Amino acid sequence: MNRLKSDEKSILITGCSSGIGLAAAQALHQRGYKVFASVRKEKDIPLLENSGIRCLQLDLDDSESIKQALKQLLQESGGTLYALFSNGAYGQPGAVEDISRNTLRKQFETNLFGTHELTCRVVKIMRRQGYGRIIQNSSVLGFASFPFRGAYNASKHALEGLTDTLRMELKGSGIQVSLIEPGPIQSQFRKNAHAAFKENIVVEQSYFKAYYLAVERRLARHDDKGMFTLSEEAVVKKLLHALESKRAKPRYYVTFPTYLFGYLKRLLSTRFLDRILLAASKSENS
Repeated sequence: MNRLKSDEKSILITGCSSGIGLAAAQALHQRGYKVFASVRKEKDIPLLENSGIRCLQLDLDDSESIKQALKQLLQESGGTLYALFSNGAYGQPGAVEDISRNTLRKQFETNLFGTHELTCRVVKIMRRQGYGRIIQNSSVLGFASFPFRGAYNASKHALEGLTDTLRMELKGSGIQVSLIEPGPIQSQFRKNAHAAFKENIVVEQSYFKAYYLAVERRLARHDDKGMFTLSEEAVVKKLLHALESKRAKPRYYVTFPTYLFGYLKRLLSTRFLDRILLAASKSENS
């Protein structure tokens, strides 16, 4: 349904208080889309609305919040929604053995369960109208597992499994489904991961105490200017293709590490790939 003009296309974007979500909301607003940018905390709403972007409070951990945000959106959009860009997520660092059941549950509530519930509600809207685009922001860690990121790896692997299944189930519906898989991107992701680490990992009692102290030093720098780190605009570029091309791709790689590990995963044995991923992880803290 690309015959719609940009100003007739409404899009809901989650996780817009900073980083990729904020950059996407601003870029699509400038492009003429009717953007509904959602944030978890009410205090972040003025940042977007001062720029002329419609902002909604939507907490992915709260079913009633999801329901009310969509209700408000449909009242303002005339009952239609062209696209959903699910970007809201956070990363929980820590070794698998140090991740409690409750901590893992919290990671999945935001990164998977809330996104799933929102997606299912959006699918019903799009089925009624006969068209739509659903774009899930995943990660290179949605198919390549780095050590000490087990909770995040698992949530993104699960998101990719659900999204691949949904894409097949929606074939012929007029709804196109895509995954965007970024590697390192300049954002608040590292800062938020540091906060989650401090809140949920008991460093002093861990076998990996020495490693964690190095991780804390790295995370505390909040420095996203690594060799392969790109700006949020790199993700927005792929998002635009997923929204505007006649035939959106099922997957969009972003950054060199994503292309590299996507290739290596197809080429190498599991043990050989493990060695490379372990080496890459160790080099982060060197």
